[in-house]
Amino acid sequence: MAIFDDSCLKHRPGNIEIINPVGRRRITHVVHDVDATHSVIRDWPPVMSLLIHWAMTCGLEDDFDSPEKAAALVERVGKEPLPETDEFCIESAGLSAITQMEYGIRRAIELGNLPARADLRLTEQQRRNNSDIIRRIWNGEERFGDIEEPPQLQEFINERTPRLFKLYETVLNGACRDRNTAAAKEDPEKWRVPGSMELMKHLHAVGCINYFVTGAVIYEDGGMYEEVLALGYEIGPGKMVESLEGSSWDRKLPKDEVMRELCRREGIAPKHVLILGDGRTEIKAGVDMGCVTMSCLPVGAARQRELHRGLRTNYILPDFTSPVLKELIRQE
Repeated sequence: MAIFDDSCLKHRPGNIEIINPVGRRRITHVVHDVDATHSVIRDWPPVMSLLIHWAMTCGLEDDFDSPEKAAALVERVGKEPLPETDEFCIESAGLSAITQMEYGIRRAIELGNLPARADLRLTEQQRRNNSDIIRRIWNGEERFGDIEEPPQLQEFINERTPRLFKLYETVLNGACRDRNTAAAKEDPEKWRVPGSMELMKHLHAVGCINYFVTGAVIYEDGGMYEEVLALGYEIGPGKMVESLEGSSWDRKLPKDEVMRELCRREGIAPKHVLILGDGRTEIKAGVDMGCVTMSCLPVGAARQRELHRGLRTNYILPDFTSPVLKELIRQE
């Protein structure tokens, strides 16, 4: 049985910032985000920023996601300042990719950048509702069942969103993911957050069951599954990572819902769960569920650290190199 005991931080916290101390608690399971928490393979923010900007401005014609458009977008990644969408990527870290794509498409609707044949003749109230949903996504929400919208608007968003998500993955692969995954297979340590492997081995050794949860779609012949294996993490029952829980191309799966369903499915008591992540979504979910939360954020990530302090995360640390971690989480 693993015990989380923060009494060791009182006199030597090292690089761990204490926000809302937990004290002593039994930990049975650990839920981990992947990107930027353990892996640096996906340099996703500049790709996401460009793709949302593209959705907002390209007109979303039938060929907006053609192979030719994808190839041109690969060449544009990181080459231009995109103030709104660059900031959105900071604010939206941890949201499901489908929700992030929905933001871009709703902004295109708000700006009037739509194909003529879409024929979305919205009333003033419907436009205000769309703008309200945009604001709510920016603030970290993902479900809007309290707002009634016309079927033609929902159909347009539901048809375009998965296509934009697949375009994002295509551009991400071309811009960095394929190249970096190949490099990780040769030198995995370079592509892991410092101290990640040592922490994972320690958690596994003291009896914690570890789950990786990601906004990416999971398929065994590539993508996130391939990346996790390239980094040296074994996946499967009883292994270092019990399972890899992912998203869907066409169905919104917010991380908080994935985490709650995981606890329900496996009969896990949330108070005995540790959450490790860099996105406000998984950290807020952990706080709301009564889990222990540790936010992995670089020292220079001032805005993200501000957000996580506001969420009342328990601890913030830049990586997993602190030797005190093995005392903080130890076998009873």
